[in-house]
Amino acid sequence: PFYFILTGIPGFVASHIWISIPFCCLYTISLMGNTTILAVIRKEPALHQPMYLFLSMLALTDLGLTLTTLPTVMQLLWFNADEIGFEACFAQVFFIHTFSFMESSVLLAMSFDRYVAICRPLHYASILTTEVIGRIGLAIICRCVLAVLPALFLLKRLPFCRSHLLSHSYCLHQDMIRLVCADIRVNSWFGLALILLINVLDSLLIGLSYILILKSILGTASWTERFRALNNCLSHILAVLVLYVPMIGVSMTHRFAKHASPLVHVIMANVYLLAPPVMNPIIYSVKTKQIRNGIFHLLFQRKVY
Repeated sequence: PFYFILTGIPGFVASHIWISIPFCCLYTISLMGNTTILAVIRKEPALHQPMYLFLSMLALTDLGLTLTTLPTVMQLLWFNADEIGFEACFAQVFFIHTFSFMESSVLLAMSFDRYVAICRPLHYASILTTEVIGRIGLAIICRCVLAVLPALFLLKRLPFCRSHLLSHSYCLHQDMIRLVCADIRVNSWFGLALILLINVLDSLLIGLSYILILKSILGTASWTERFRALNNCLSHILAVLVLYVPMIGVSMTHRFAKHASPLVHVIMANVYLLAPPVMNPIIYSVKTKQIRNGIFHLLFQRKVY
């Protein structure tokens, strides 16, 4: 049967069992943190508001991203099981890229939520109804799935006749396409179009929303109100940075550090995929009072009663 070979941490194969400890800790933080966020939002009726419904979408996306990479990363570090089947690799590519695009799309939806809350506060409840939020969530899923599927179909029709060795401990589209021995111009152009139409477009629209928010704040509010409004946006701003800074770092590394040590590329790729799922629950737990209170009630309610 056709299979690909995954790569662990280059130069540290003998130390994989020790390297697995921080990875295991990060995956545990991600799983527990995002599950807790979801449980708190579900349990607390006061959190059934647009901002927290979008946050639950972000937590679900982060859980999906974590669960997609966890099996191959940990089996490689724990058992040196470095083989992955052809179909399994394609399935992992689909889920990794779909959830990655969903992360960007949900952050865009959250920026729209912040824009409406600050610039159109009187219309907030009428604009962002539960039905509208449900439609936004469905649109995000359809957008990301329909974006990734054609790329997979284009890749699957090509012959893989070079080395089966991948550069990471999971399957990525840009990694698999290097192993193709055929014309990949269509795939490359389609991949570039996806990056431009999703990641770049989303980041530009998020930036535009904050320009409009700043314009509204500076034009009408007092200094106290300005500070309060910006503080309400801080968690979202940090979440955006946690996604886009590693993403830019990975792109810069691939473009300008092609001859750098493989270890650099592996570390950057792992940071890119692990940073948002690990950091987002921490950011929102620390910066959002309602989430903190909800976690406290969830953990200590039984003890109180």
